[in-house]
Amino acid sequence: MNDHATVARANDVSGYTLPEQPILTITPTRGWVALNLAEVWSHRELLYFLTWRDIKIRYKQTALGAIWAIIQPLFPMLIFTLFFGRLAKVPSDGIPYSVFAYAALLPWTYFASGVANSSNSIVGSSNLISRVYFPRMIIPASAVLASLLDFAIAFLLLAVLMVWHHIHVTISVLMLIPLIIILTVLALGMGMLFSGWTVKYRDIRFALPFLIQLWMFATPVIYPASLVPLKWRWVLGLNPLTGVVEGFRSALFARPFLWDFLAYSAVFAVVMMVYAAYSFRRLERLFADLI
Repeated sequence: MNDHATVARANDVSGYTLPEQPILTITPTRGWVALNLAEVWSHRELLYFLTWRDIKIRYKQTALGAIWAIIQPLFPMLIFTLFFGRLAKVPSDGIPYSVFAYAALLPWTYFASGVANSSNSIVGSSNLISRVYFPRMIIPASAVLASLLDFAIAFLLLAVLMVWHHIHVTISVLMLIPLIIILTVLALGMGMLFSGWTVKYRDIRFALPFLIQLWMFATPVIYPASLVPLKWRWVLGLNPLTGVVEGFRSALFARPFLWDFLAYSAVFAVVMMVYAAYSFRRLERLFADLI
């Protein structure tokens, strides 16, 4: 007697029929697909655990541990202060150049590390992706959120520098909250876009660090936006990080905000996030095969 007959006989004897189990069939989507944000939200605990996993992996078996989060913006700040602040005499709008540079390196380092880590996150999680189903957006999102811890640790040194140079904060420092949100959305959008492309085009992982380095020089990190002639400043404003970086300086040093640049950065971040999410979802059905 086979197993099916045994189950049927047991049902007849007991007078109870086993309920039918629902069958979930996962099929690849075609064309423009829904983002299924509700599904991502239902897996928020997985996002937390993957973020914590990325943090532990980053500092596991390291001699300096979390100090690396401070070293990343600190050493470029020292080099920039020596060559651009002392030797080249790059203006810093009346602010000590070390604080001026570090205030821009802080958001820039967070953005650059978030994009770099998230762009390689799908390829680095090939074993997880090929074995279990969950919203794949969680993987690049966890990489960006893990970089937030580095940002928070590095921010402590900025506070020390501001106290050392007797720089007092004002109510404008509260603008850091929306600025960090804009920066996170922008980093997540760019990281999600590149993470999907990296699965299909592996040479992106080699070209991206070079592009990020060039992007830094196109962003007012070493120099202020006021250094660019007024008639060409709109070109600088096309960079979505210009409004965010200058916004950090304005919030910390009580300077006037460049609201037009900041509004453009916010709109660009939202548009990039939506486009990247749809692009990611279209490529998602190919991940298991390409990885």
